[in-house]
Amino acid sequence: MKDKIVILGAGESGVGAAILAVHQGFTVFVSDGSLIVNGRKEELSSRGISFEEGGNTENLILDASIVIKSPGVPETAPIVQEIKAHGIPVISEIEFAYRYKGDSKVVAITGTNGKTTTTTMTFKILEEAGYDVAMVGNIGFSFARQVAENPKKYYVAEISSFQLDDITSFRPDVSVLTNITEDHLDRYDHKFENYIAAKFNIIKYQTAEDVFIYNDDDEVTKQYLTHFINQVKALPISMRKKIPQGAFISDHEMHIKFKDEQINMSVDDFALKGKHNAYNSMAASLSSMAVGVKKPSIRTALSTMESLEHRMQFVATIGGIDFINDSKATNVNSTWYSLESMEKPVVLILGGVDKGNDYRILYDLVKEKVHAIVCMGIDNAKIHRNFEGMVNTIEDATSAEDAVKVTFRLANKGDVVLLSPACASFDLFKNYEDRGHQFINAVKNL
Repeated sequence: MKDKIVILGAGESGVGAAILAVHQGFTVFVSDGSLIVNGRKEELSSRGISFEEGGNTENLILDASIVIKSPGVPETAPIVQEIKAHGIPVISEIEFAYRYKGDSKVVAITGTNGKTTTTTMTFKILEEAGYDVAMVGNIGFSFARQVAENPKKYYVAEISSFQLDDITSFRPDVSVLTNITEDHLDRYDHKFENYIAAKFNIIKYQTAEDVFIYNDDDEVTKQYLTHFINQVKALPISMRKKIPQGAFISDHEMHIKFKDEQINMSVDDFALKGKHNAYNSMAASLSSMAVGVKKPSIRTALSTMESLEHRMQFVATIGGIDFINDSKATNVNSTWYSLESMEKPVVLILGGVDKGNDYRILYDLVKEKVHAIVCMGIDNAKIHRNFEGMVNTIEDATSAEDAVKVTFRLANKGDVVLLSPACASFDLFKNYEDRGHQFINAVKNL
């Protein structure tokens, strides 16, 4: 029998790690400080995996040879501090899955904004090309579960900074860093530099044989690139200048160049519109070319891609008013990109759990495009302070249903009602998906 593995947290990541650990012959114990969802408990029990919920029992944890920490468990948690004080190695689920992936290739995508769309696009391109591929990480199944239950030749993984905090050998064949803006600073001692370093961990163990794709137009990435870059083959993407190796857009034409391969495609042929999706399309196309996908599959996938649920998702047109669900916009920068793509007057739904937001970057776009704001959160004072006098109307709402009714009253024919909250959702909703679904249902009930 192999050594004992303890897993902190019993969400998708933790349960996936537990399943893989059992597959690999380890003794496994799962400990969750909160209550475990019934479905997860059944998964653990059916596999004979021991677990506890509602607390962490030290003597059951501190005899582990290795601890796998779920992304939701902060470094500052007392049990994590105790584990480290005892010299027990702590790794993330993606690190654990990576160790057992065999010779499969990994495309790993991180960034503050755009990583879900870029991950999905990359997966769709590889799928279109007939690759044996799975989409894992923060989207789809956990990496570990996929490796354990349905291993593939290729994995396209959406990776958060929290998952990158605890890697010791994770080396993707292709890594993508979409951009870096201030987010999750409460987990990084309120120091932006700590969050930046976590994002750049994605290239930490890459070598000259690997590829790193980054946004050359992102000022933070460019500023810190020389500090973190290693021997990896770095390929930029840009909408501001021509790139000899990498990707750029000029005169509405996307140009992708990787080694001797090249593809040109009109931006007008992209199924997903907007400046942010142009960046996502470049990153996805370039990462796909880096693992050998040919031009026809890239063209077909980009021209037929459907928008993601909760990300600039068109819901309905009612009374000449378009309703768009962008609930996944949980930070200010993401909302900026959404507003930037709007071509009609906007009634904007903002609010939720503020993560230290600086709303100033939205000012110009709000002045230009927004005539009313509806605040959907428990504490909306900061939004009022920032936008009072900038728009005609600011009103409060305490539910998705209330917010939709208020926006419908404030909007005119030809307007867009945009749910792009720039905040986390945990004050009124379970998560951003719940917020988006409640918004959609409220629109359909108008």
